[in-house]
Amino acid sequence: MSLKDSIRIMVVDDMSISRALITQSLEEIGVQHIGIESDPKAALGKLAAAPVHLVISDMNMPGMSGLDLLDALRHNKTTQRIGFILITGTPSPDILKRGQELGVNNLVKKPFTTVTLRSAIERVVGKL
Repeated sequence: MSLKDSIRIMVVDDMSISRALITQSLEEIGVQHIGIESDPKAALGKLAAAPVHLVISDMNMPGMSGLDLLDALRHNKTTQRIGFILITGTPSPDILKRGQELGVNNLVKKPFTTVTLRSAIERVVGKL
């Protein structure tokens, strides 16, 4: 069984089009276990109850940013080791610095392709 057959990934993004694009890329890669959540606070609860291998999260969401979600995951013993990829259209120096401080595993700039997303994932979890 290859990694892409067993890896569990949660996509967190408040925009349905963005969730669909990320999910479509994951399906093209061959990932079979994909969870989606539009609300980062709800995602946090789901992840604490059933951790996944990797979270792919948008940066700008209402109520809780992608970095706030990462911070909360890193401060919970159950979720602190989940891989985390942040997706943003504006990877400013402040976002990069805070992400590094919080332990982000990788960052993908919008717009992205399936190839760039796959590469970012493989740098975190290994060859798919």
